[in-house]
Amino acid sequence: MGAGAVATFWTVSVLLVMVPGADWAYAISAGLRDRSVLPAVGGLVIGYVALTAVVAGGVAALVTGTPGLLTGLTVLGSVYLIWLGAATLARPAVPGVGAADETSGSWVARMVTGTGVSGLNPKALLLFVALLPQFTDPDGGWPLAAQIGTLGLVHTASCGVIYLGVGVLARRVLGARPAAARMVTRVSGAAMVIIGAVLLIGRLL
Repeated sequence: MGAGAVATFWTVSVLLVMVPGADWAYAISAGLRDRSVLPAVGGLVIGYVALTAVVAGGVAALVTGTPGLLTGLTVLGSVYLIWLGAATLARPAVPGVGAADETSGSWVARMVTGTGVSGLNPKALLLFVALLPQFTDPDGGWPLAAQIGTLGLVHTASCGVIYLGVGVLARRVLGARPAAARMVTRVSGAAMVIIGAVLLIGRLL
């Protein structure tokens, strides 16, 4: 696997990350509600690191080849997204509210939530399974797991930078506009519910 393949993958990765989804919704909510978006974005990054390890370890092939296991994972991830979206709709973020709560426990909770948003997203797992192997080279001199791990970390780095920017931008643009912030948060919550419902219905049907 040469530098050209990595660069091509990075271009595709950035384009995919730029498409709004559950990760965007969580980053926006964190930007409006929390003093720092680092715990939320850090959690999203940890989730993608975990997915990278799963795919590089070959576990993903087992998951996708076992219908019952894949269905269980999809249901779990979908229900989690629906629950998180419903909670966001019920308590939309208001700029500054919750910013004073900066205990270590709250940081851990936000990080764990972010890890669940990305790591339990079955769409992300299937994307990794379908995308990463296309950019590997079996005769490239690297072990296949190392190539997949490198590409996964490139994608993870793109996620970290873009989601950090999304969270910070949400705070700066909407920080002085509580009504607009509530509306954007509700849209983000609705997006998570819809994404979770579509994945759940698609798998069960």
